[in-house]
Amino acid sequence: MRTQENIFAELKSDVTSQEIVLFAKGNKLQPRCGFSAATIMILNTFKKDYTVIDVLADPEKKEALKEFSHWPTIPQLYVKGNLVGGCDIVKEMYENGDLAKLLG
Repeated sequence: MRTQENIFAELKSDVTSQEIVLFAKGNKLQPRCGFSAATIMILNTFKKDYTVIDVLADPEKKEALKEFSHWPTIPQLYVKGNLVGGCDIVKEMYENGDLAKLLG
């Protein structure tokens, strides 16, 4: 069993390894919840590459993520290593143009 410290190190590596990282339930082709699907659909409107990490594949990481980010829900979007937020925030930022500015 991994320690919380090890999992936090993995999460830190995950969020800094790519410019845009989404922790979601499922993957780009097969989201496994409506909020993950909505967030993926929004990200797909941009011509930017992004990584999706399926938290359902690693229950320890899923639970640690909530404490790591101090954010209780999934999906969670990170840009340049910083937490943007969950589905509602991503949707709001998409609608008001802030997400386009953030993603360049």
